[in-house]
Amino acid sequence: MPFPRLPELPSLPMRPEDLVPQRINRAPSPLLASGLPWLSVMLASLAAFSPVIASAPVVPPLAFMVFLAWRMLRPSLLPLWAGLPLGAFDDLFSGQPFGSGIVLWSAAMLVMDTIDNRLLWRSFVQDWAVAGLLMSAYLVLSAGIAGLAAAYPLPLVIGPQVLVTLALYPLVTRFVALLDRIRLLPLRSV
Repeated sequence: MPFPRLPELPSLPMRPEDLVPQRINRAPSPLLASGLPWLSVMLASLAAFSPVIASAPVVPPLAFMVFLAWRMLRPSLLPLWAGLPLGAFDDLFSGQPFGSGIVLWSAAMLVMDTIDNRLLWRSFVQDWAVAGLLMSAYLVLSAGIAGLAAAYPLPLVIGPQVLVTLALYPLVTRFVALLDRIRLLPLRSV
């Protein structure tokens, strides 16, 4: 006895490009194309307001992860000085001493720029390794700076946070790639 067939259900489009009708003389919105990376990093900085309560640091630095993902995906999209304002915005909401994000994000931009100049062709594994090193260094240095500001030694409990951060980076990269496709949707007539 064969299984009964279900009626055909309408499906959602799998690609963001399918949401917008394709027409001649259409171009991406300049505001969306240049502003979405900045806005997505700033919204990820607001993740500190999430209702997660833990006795140890477990939540990964989402804003820094989104920042790295944008920089790895589109190296020329964020200028070299972008670490300064985005790090300052993250400092306002992350609870870190003001200036730590500015220094660490700017240093990460300089390191990524050096890597881009040395390695012209990279794979995802290399990007993940570089991002993993940068995120681990960011977490250790952030904990050290926060420990200096609070007169408390470097906590050794950031191990789970480092592991969660390394495990979630591919998902963040996938999300940023989706945002990049949305950023380039042809919405404006030329």
